[in-house]
Amino acid sequence: MDKKPDDRITELEEALAYLTRVTDDLSEVIARQDQDISRLTRRLDMLMRAEAERQSQSDGSIAVADQPPPHY
Repeated sequence: MDKKPDDRITELEEALAYLTRVTDDLSEVIARQDQDISRLTRRLDMLMRAEAERQSQSDGSIAVADQPPPHY
């Protein structure tokens, strides 16, 4: 038998509430990951600059950024 319209509406409202909650949770995760990626990118840039400066102060070495990748 078919469900009553009120039961069907209640089920749809429950499903919508669940999907809204999941969407909000995923949005929070994505925002946190974006912050982590930004922080890690800044740290990597800082490390690359520090290493390039260290190598430029060494005698006769080529900076990491100017070296071809190992597979060449």
